[in-house]
Amino acid sequence: MNPVRRQLVRRHTELEVYKLSFDLAMRIFHASKSFPPEERYSLTDQVRRSSRSVCANLAEAWRKRRYEAAFISKLGDCEAEAAETQTWLQFAAECKYLDRKVARDMYREYDAVLGKLELMVTNAKDWIL
Repeated sequence: MNPVRRQLVRRHTELEVYKLSFDLAMRIFHASKSFPPEERYSLTDQVRRSSRSVCANLAEAWRKRRYEAAFISKLGDCEAEAAETQTWLQFAAECKYLDRKVARDMYREYDAVLGKLELMVTNAKDWIL
């Protein structure tokens, strides 16, 4: 791992992509509180789970940095969960549970998350212990 990067980032919670993902998951949690009760076990639960899974899988990836393939695999899981969250945001907007502009902004922020994750995958050797 790049010694400069090691000094800059000691915990997964310090990663910019983690901070952004966590913030988005919390915003989704608060926004989804107003979703109708009949969506509790479908849309509400799914969008909350997938958004939180981005962060959880990133934490797992961080702890698997001894093994490049495992690290990359967990980052792939992060990407999949971020893309799933984008899909649920589309449904929430289309069902009019979430303001279209809010959904569009969050969708774009998940594009940024995906870009950061792709950079980590592309430069995995810089992150490996």
